[in-house]
Amino acid sequence: MKKQLAHYTIILIIIIIANFFIPRLLPGSPVKTLMGESVAEMTAEEKMGILDAYHLNAPLYEQFGYYISDLVTGDWGISFSKRLPINQIIKPAILWTLLLSSVTLFFSVLIGSFLGALSALRRKKNRDLSIVLGTVLISSIPPFWIAILLLAVFGARLGWFPTYGAYSMWSDLQGWPYILDLLKHLTLPATALVITSLMPYFSTTRYSVLKTISEDYVKMAKFRGIPPMQINLGYIMRNTLIPVFTVLMMDVGYLLSGSVLVETVFSYPGLGVLMRDAVAARDYPLIQYTFLISSLLTVAALFVADLLYHKIDPTLEVADEK
Repeated sequence: MKKQLAHYTIILIIIIIANFFIPRLLPGSPVKTLMGESVAEMTAEEKMGILDAYHLNAPLYEQFGYYISDLVTGDWGISFSKRLPINQIIKPAILWTLLLSSVTLFFSVLIGSFLGALSALRRKKNRDLSIVLGTVLISSIPPFWIAILLLAVFGARLGWFPTYGAYSMWSDLQGWPYILDLLKHLTLPATALVITSLMPYFSTTRYSVLKTISEDYVKMAKFRGIPPMQINLGYIMRNTLIPVFTVLMMDVGYLLSGSVLVETVFSYPGLGVLMRDAVAARDYPLIQYTFLISSLLTVAALFVADLLYHKIDPTLEVADEK
């Protein structure tokens, strides 16, 4: 565990350093965002004054010092483009992204693992081939294209689901009506992400089931007359838990980064849309902390995966001790 903590500490240090330099490598100046159209009428001295006020004209090492100080104290400053405290902007975006990611992960694991196991158990049959080809085909479609298709068909044309946002902004819903409204807004973006996230769980489960079927203890269980359902659930599917769990933890980072386009299509107010707006506006503070939060959530998911591995498979603890 000490070695793992050292690894994660190094990763966090790299993230914090990269988080400072990446926004400053982008072309353009934040002065235009800060002052709007009036920037054309500003003198060079006035522009320098704006940069000085936000420490953007200071040497990089001084800017880095201010950055570390703000990071430690939790005072993340004011957004250039939105004119609001960073903390106030990011908190609701985190909650919306976590909601979308959690729903997506749940249904991706459930549907992908089910299809993978079904395909493996019915191998060498026509249905197996159709499941494999269908899953590969649908998972190869870009997420934004599926999002646009779902939006056009089920949102704009049929009107079954809302076309933008995370909730009805001009309504005063409470209780169950409010929850149902959230679910309606969540359905299309979550469906787009689930469709494009099936393949890792499908392929991992299928490979694990095919490998487990040929094990001696499974053959012995069949020889002893144990019911097929008990063999499938207790012997075969149990052994697919660890590889599927690994993919699940790794998929957190993909969802946090890959949901940018889907959130943009549906104007879903998560971290993806926030990061897009920050990059377009050269909003250094907002870029820094949206990227930082996304990275920390990914690292935290991987760290939790390491902790839970020993609970799922005790043999890993023995291997670590050796």
